[in-house]
Amino acid sequence: MRAKEEYRDRDETEVAVLDALAGRSDTGTTVFDLRALVEEDIDTLEEALAELNEDGLIEVTEEGGRTMIFAKDHAIGNGTAPDDEEADFFEEIRRRFPF
Repeated sequence: MRAKEEYRDRDETEVAVLDALAGRSDTGTTVFDLRALVEEDIDTLEEALAELNEDGLIEVTEEGGRTMIFAKDHAIGNGTAPDDEEADFFEEIRRRFPF
């Protein structure tokens, strides 16, 4: 799963975080796991998480002494997105030629 299309025009790190969280929508993830999935430094990741939290796109909970992060349901696509190669192609075009 991926973040919904309407949230894909955000900062590249924020989109990567949403995509990573969407892929783990049932279990959530820790900041440390998220850092490995997104491959950003901790400061950049914290900024992205703060923006996403402020905009109501993620939820942070405490489970068994661990802080877990989840994408909110309204931020996750319903599985009808084009296949990943095609989506990546169009995403790259959007990045290179902003409209």
